[in-house]
Order: sequence, then C-alpha cells, then structure tokens
Amino acid sequence: MIGCSRRPNEPMQQAMTAPEQVYPIDRFTTYPVFDDADPHDWDQRRPTSYPIHGIDVSRWQTEINWLEARDAGVSFVFIKATEGGDVADPKFELHRQGAEKAGVPWGAYHYFYFCRTAAEQARWFIQNVPKGADLPHVLDMEWNPRSRTCKKRPSSREVMDEARIFLSILEAHYGRRPVLYTTVDFYHDTGIGRLSGTELWLRSVADHPTRVYPGAYWTFWQYTGTGLVPGIEGKVDINVFRGASEAFARWIMNN
Repeated sequence: MIGCSRRPNEPMQQAMTAPEQVYPIDRFTTYPVFDDADPHDWDQRRPTSYPIHGIDVSRWQTEINWLEARDAGVSFVFIKATEGGDVADPKFELHRQGAEKAGVPWGAYHYFYFCRTAAEQARWFIQNVPKGADLPHVLDMEWNPRSRTCKKRPSSREVMDEARIFLSILEAHYGRRPVLYTTVDFYHDTGIGRLSGTELWLRSVADHPTRVYPGAYWTFWQYTGTGLVPGIEGKVDINVFRGASEAFARWIMNN
C-alpha cells in the first residue's frame, strides 16, 4: 500500500512496499519534453538529456490531474508542507493524496525561516507530515529578501549548525536523511554545499549546474520555474534526477 508507515516489527510489510514493487522501472515515462513559458537556450547539457523528470508543487498549483501529469513524464514530486514554525501549506494533503493515488513517488519540503530555531521548525514539520513518503524529505534553505517579518541573514557557521540540527531531527524521526535544496546566491554566500552526508537539490535556470556550482555533486537539478506540464494549470517548477531510471529506482529503495 502506497504511503503506509512501517513499525520495526513489520518486515513483511516492508517487503510488500519496497519501491521496486510499487514503482517498477517501466512505470516511469523517460526523457519527457515539457513546454516552458520562458524557455532557456541551453548551450551545455540540456535537461532533456536526463531520463527522469519531476516537479515540486505548493498551494500555487491549485488543481492537478496526477494521472495526466504522470503519463506526460512526471516521475516524482516534492510537495511543500511547512514553512517556519507555524505555517502549513493548505494544499499539502490534497497534493500528497493525489500523488499517492496516481503512483507518483512523493516527498515533502520545508521552507526554512531564519527567525525561528531549527529544532522548533523540525517539530512543526513532523507534526504536519506523516511517515510513509516514497522519497526523502527536503530542507529548503535560501535567502528571502521579500520577507516582511524576518530580515535576518545569519553567518555561514550559524546556517550550517541550524541545517545539521534540522536534518538530524528529521533523519531520526523518518529514518532517512533529508535532501538539501538551495539557490545559487545562498550556496555561494554560506558554503552550505560543504555540509557532509547530505544530497543536494540545486536550482539553476540559466546554465548547467556544473558551471553554476563548480565541483558540487547534485542529485536533483531544478532547471525551470516556468514549466508547462499536462494536467497542471499554470507554471510549475520542473527538475531532473541525475542518473538513469534504474538508478532512480535504486535511489528510492536505498533512501
């Protein structure tokens, strides 16, 4: 059963819900080509050269036909769940249940707020996100200069310390270490890419990550924020997984 949590004394259920059974490789529509409201003319390796594509969504995507999106090539989704210590995305449950019913592997993400402690924010995320996700969850760390309530820009050391606390609390609760999402300026300002033992999801909408994040080993690349995907009204972020479809199936199983 998709999305079912497992207690330590239920090995049989673990076998039944193993990703290689729930999401066989031939379920993924590989090498999709999506339209874009503001396309970029890539001069290095193009996103279309990667077989596995997925989206990230929030309350701004009001209604999604998950079966149509899946059949068009959406192989995974990260869904916004929480922000700070008291904001929950009102569309999280709708999107989560829709993805599960359509067989789209999902994980949730938390938007970090620099005026609350990492421990408080981790507890808020756990309060709102059930166990049973197919993918590791995500810590989204980026500057938010438009925030009306928090103008704080902590030092690199404080950012790293807070990230470790948040990641460790979620890893202890869900049994898998979250992925870290970040942007170009935050990455270079804080050195967050040096965080050990943490996979990266990097935003780069105007050039390949090898140029924008030299030396970084990424797992996911967000290549557009203006994608047009069948089944989704309006624009949506689109991402690629770094490896082949077989590697993606193994990655789900091992995380």
